[in-house]
Amino acid sequence: MVKADIKDIVKIPHGVEIHVDPTTITVKGPKAELKRRITSPVIKITKTHDELHLDLKKASKREKMMLKTLKAHVNNMIKGVQEEFEYKLKICSGHFPITVSFEKGEFTVKNFLGESIPRKKKLNQKVNIEIKGNDITVVGHDKETTGQAAASIEAITRMTDKDRRRFQDGIFIVSKAGKKI
Repeated sequence: MVKADIKDIVKIPHGVEIHVDPTTITVKGPKAELKRRITSPVIKITKTHDELHLDLKKASKREKMMLKTLKAHVNNMIKGVQEEFEYKLKICSGHFPITVSFEKGEFTVKNFLGESIPRKKKLNQKVNIEIKGNDITVVGHDKETTGQAAASIEAITRMTDKDRRRFQDGIFIVSKAGKKI
């Protein structure tokens, strides 16, 4: 296992501020403020005027992966404080009409496959959910919480005991953060 010094740079765009503490990174922008906890003690983070330097001395393969993951998280935070991430879901009901609602942080699916008990899921308050007909839009500044909310909505209608080729009812993600699936 060969160890090498690794240095990576994240450019800070105009209008975005980054504060680095020993345990957290805070990114402030025109639309939001995001915080992330740093769990790696071996990654050295320094900030200059318009750049964030991520350094590792004698890094192994695992530490290099941690550095690249942290860089991706910081880039997502920078993008998130400038614009919102959007996930779109589609309600598909072939057997029974599905009724969905979102009130007080709780997403509810009624009459899924004729079930009398509604399926419910508490969701993060940091995301905005809009329901129009058979389309659901999940919007938020943090990519992780927005994606997790969309995945949780999709998981509410997951079936394990029916043939998916015949019972194609459910709520499905059709686009992730601007990319069609």
